[in-house]
Amino acid sequence: MAKSAAFSLRIFVADGDPDGLQLVERTNWIGKAVVFPRSQWTAVRSRPEFQQTGVYLLVGPKPDGLGDMLYIGEGDPVADRFASHIKEKEFWIRAVFFVAPGFLNKAHVQLLEARLIAKAREAKLVALDNGNQPTEPTLSEADFADMEVFLSNILGILPVLGVDAFNSGASASEADGDLVFNCSGRGVNARGRDTAQGFVVLHHSEASADVVDSLEKHFPNVVALRSDLIKNGVLVPGSGSLRFSQDYVFNSPSLAAAVVLGRSSGLTDWKDARGRTLRDVQAEQATDRS
Repeated sequence: MAKSAAFSLRIFVADGDPDGLQLVERTNWIGKAVVFPRSQWTAVRSRPEFQQTGVYLLVGPKPDGLGDMLYIGEGDPVADRFASHIKEKEFWIRAVFFVAPGFLNKAHVQLLEARLIAKAREAKLVALDNGNQPTEPTLSEADFADMEVFLSNILGILPVLGVDAFNSGASASEADGDLVFNCSGRGVNARGRDTAQGFVVLHHSEASADVVDSLEKHFPNVVALRSDLIKNGVLVPGSGSLRFSQDYVFNSPSLAAAVVLGRSSGLTDWKDARGRTLRDVQAEQATDRS
C-alpha cells in the first residue's frame, strides 16, 4: 500500500490558551481550519473567519457519556449556523470548521457536508446527530475535482485535531507491513492489526453472541459499545456468533478483545502466527535497536 504523503501544519493559538481558539493552516493549501470551544463563542464570533462560507463539525459527548457525538453542517456564513446551534444543540463542547476565502461557495460546502456525513456513516466510529443524508449538489467537473482535493486535506487534518470519526480502517486490510494478530476464545476467532489509528479488527472477524455476567457488572461501557455496534450494523448475526461487516477501529487492543470475546480481555488475547502475544511483540519492538 502506498505511504501517505507527509505534510506540515501551522497551528496558531490565537489567545495563548491551548484549549482556546486555534487557526490551522496546511502548507501549500488555500484552506484554513478554525477550532474553538463553545464557551468562547461570544469572544470569537466577530473574527473574520466566522463570516466566511465553510463546512463545520460540532463535537461533544453522547447523552449517555459513552463516546462522542458529531454533527456536520455547512454555513454561508458559518457564524449564522453556530448562533443557531448555541440555542438548539446542547451536546457540543467544541467546533471545527474549514474555510477558504474567495474559493468556497455555497455549492462547494454543500458537497463537502454531504461527503463528510456519508464517510462518517460509513466508518460508524462516532454517533451522528445528523438526520437525513444531504443530497450532493451538481458541480462542474473542475469544481468537483477541486472539492475532492479539499476534502482529502480536511480528512488529513481532522485526526491531528482530535477528530477520528472518519478512520474506517479500510486500509488496514491492505497494509502489507503490519502483523496480523488473532484473538480466539468462547468459540470465535477474530483477526486484527495494530495501526497508528488504533487497533483494527478486520472484516469477517467473529465476535461472541453474548457477554459474560461479569462484563455487564464491571464494564458496562463495553456492553454499551457492543450494543451500538450491533445497532449500527458493524456486528451482524453469523452462524452461532456475530460477525464484523467491515474493518473497525478500536481505541485499544484490550477494548477490541473485550468486544470480540464478550469478557474482560487484554493484550495477551491477541497473538501472531508465531504464538507471540501483542504484549510480547510490543515489548520486543520497544527494545529493538536495529
